[in-house]
Amino acid sequence: MDILKKIKSKLIVSCQPVVGGPLDNESSILSIAEASIEGGAAGLRINDKKNVYNVKKKISVPIIGIKKRTIKNSSVIITPLEEDIKSLADSGADIIAFDATFRKRPVEIARLIDLIHNKNCIAMADCSNIHEALNASKLGADIVASTLSGYTTKTTPKNPDFKMISEYANNNHQNPIIAEGRINNPTQALKAIKLGAHAVVVGTAINRVEIITSWFANGIRHDR
Repeated sequence: MDILKKIKSKLIVSCQPVVGGPLDNESSILSIAEASIEGGAAGLRINDKKNVYNVKKKISVPIIGIKKRTIKNSSVIITPLEEDIKSLADSGADIIAFDATFRKRPVEIARLIDLIHNKNCIAMADCSNIHEALNASKLGADIVASTLSGYTTKTTPKNPDFKMISEYANNNHQNPIIAEGRINNPTQALKAIKLGAHAVVVGTAINRVEIITSWFANGIRHDR
């Protein structure tokens, strides 16, 4: 696929500000996206149809579209519903990412993949472990990702899940894995690529100003 070739061994920036923060508005998200491209990003990960549409109008790079929502009787947040896929595709998303964990869900994984393919988009399965990644790949996902590793348990690890990335990549699967989750510096990003990741998604360490500032502020405070 041409889209996958464009992001091969490249950086994708997730442009999702802190919810409810000063940058959580359409204008700021577009500015973050434009700044990310100027800095060298080859693709973007964008939440919500209106932001996908606004960014796609201005920037001609691959867009991973998602829709985050809270639903009853399920912990699945990322693109859980059929209507989300339609709205993201119609807004211009090239790739649509969805939660592919084994948790209780409103729509089955295979159904979401079929819907994405029917909209001529690439299906990206956000997983929390190697077993979910293998399952999603078997069901027809075009890409798997380590996005949710550490986020389905009570304790979140500090480091990226390099083991999951390496284990999946080394099994010679036709469908690539994208590294995402807790990648906070260039060294970690490069390590993920060297371990076999098709591309790397970075979000917090690039565009969540409040969190990045707190790292420095707390580091200084604790050193006193």
